[in-house]
Amino acid sequence: MANSKNWPLSTFGRQLAQGSGIGDLMDDLGHALAQGGDNLLMLGGGQPAYLPEVDLVWRQRCEQIVRQASDLRAVVGNYEPPLGSTVFRESIARLLRSRYGWDLTLENVAITAGGQTAFFYLFNAFNGDFGVQPSKRVLFPLVPEYIGYANQSVTGDMFCSVRPHLDLIGDHEFKYRVDFDALSLASTAAPICVPRTTNPTGNVLTDEEIDRLHELATQADVPLMVDQAYGAPFPDVIFPEIKPRWDEQMILTLSLSKLGLPGTRTAAVIACPKIIQAIGSMNSIVGLANSNLGQAIVQPLLDSGEICRLTRDHIRPFYQKKSQFAQACLHHCFDSSLPYRVHVSEGAFFLWLWFKDLPIHSQELYERLKRRGVLVVPGHHFFFGLGSAGEDQSSQWQHAGECLRVSFAMPDETIQAGMEIIASEVKKAYAQA
Repeated sequence: MANSKNWPLSTFGRQLAQGSGIGDLMDDLGHALAQGGDNLLMLGGGQPAYLPEVDLVWRQRCEQIVRQASDLRAVVGNYEPPLGSTVFRESIARLLRSRYGWDLTLENVAITAGGQTAFFYLFNAFNGDFGVQPSKRVLFPLVPEYIGYANQSVTGDMFCSVRPHLDLIGDHEFKYRVDFDALSLASTAAPICVPRTTNPTGNVLTDEEIDRLHELATQADVPLMVDQAYGAPFPDVIFPEIKPRWDEQMILTLSLSKLGLPGTRTAAVIACPKIIQAIGSMNSIVGLANSNLGQAIVQPLLDSGEICRLTRDHIRPFYQKKSQFAQACLHHCFDSSLPYRVHVSEGAFFLWLWFKDLPIHSQELYERLKRRGVLVVPGHHFFFGLGSAGEDQSSQWQHAGECLRVSFAMPDETIQAGMEIIASEVKKAYAQA
C-alpha cells in the first residue's frame, strides 16, 4: 500500500496546506478556550457581540421561515443560482441605489460564502501569473492590515504594502494615515485594496484618502477594492461621518457577519457586471451555490429599512459605547508615564495598542498574557507585504512587534479584568528591561 504522506502537492496545495498566521491563531485560540473555561478572558477574536434587540429580530425571522412551509423548503431544499438569490441581489441593489444614489442593478451584485471567500476569488483573479506580462501583486496602501488576507494567494507571495504616516495625537493616541508620497503603482501593481474600517486598528480612511486612491486606481486602470465588512450601509460600525463611494472602477464587499450572523457565511460583492459574472462562475466551480439562510433572513429587512434601523439604533451605538468604555479602562489601568498609545478608535470591534520600544516582542507578550488567561492577538501578524517574497516581512519594521489587537466586543467585566492584566504584564516587561 502506498504511503499517502509522501504524495506530492501542487503549488496550489502547498500554498494552502502549509498553514497560516490566522490558522495558527484560530487553532491556538480554540485550544485555549477549551482549556480555559469560564476563567478565560477572551479579547482576541473577531466574534460580534450578542445584542438582545438584534438577536430578537433574527429569531423572529427564523420563526417566520419555519412557519411558512414554502419558505422553509426554499431555504433548506433548493439551490439558488451561483450568483445568489435574485430577490436578495435586487434588494441589495435597491438599498444602495436609494441610500446613496449609486447607478447599479442586480447585475452589479454577487453573493459569496462570506467576505473571506470573496477576497480569495478577487485576489487570485487579479494577481499572479499573467502569461506574457509580469506577475502582479495587490497593493495595500498602508499596514497593519487584516490578517485573514495574508495567506490567500494560491501561487505564492502576491502582496505589497506601504508603511503609513504615524500621527501622534496628545500623550497617548495616534493614527495611521496613507503616505501618498511613498505610494507608487508600478507596472506590477494589480488592485489597490483597503478596508473601511480597518481590522485591526479601527482606522477609517477619510473621504479625501479614498478619493485620492480612486484617482490613482483610475490612472493605472486597476480596481480599487474596498472591504466594508464593518462599514456602510451595514453593520455601519463607523463612528465619524463619511461618504460611501462606488463606481465601476471600484469593487466593494459587504458582509452579514458583523451584523450578528457570522454563521450564515454570507457576503455581497458590488462591481461591474463583468466581474459579477466571473464571481458567479467561481461560485459554481468551487461550491455550486451559496448558503440560502443568511439571504432569506435578511432580505425582507433590506426592503423594509429594518436593517438600517438596527444599525442606527442598536449596532453602531453599542460598539461606540464599548469602545469608549475600553479606552477608559485602558487609561485607568496604565501608568501615564509608560510609553503606550492607542490608535484613534473610529470603528470596528478593536483597540490597537502600541507600546513604543517594548523590550519584548509582541509574540512573547501574547504568550505571557495567555498564561494568565488573557487572549489577545499579537500585532506582527498584521504587517505583511513590507519585505521581499519569502522574508519575515514583519521584521522589516520594529513597530510591528510592539502592537496588540484587543477586542472590546466582550462583556464590560471581561474588558476591565483583561486590561488590568495587560497593564500588569506590560509594566513588568518595561521594568525588567
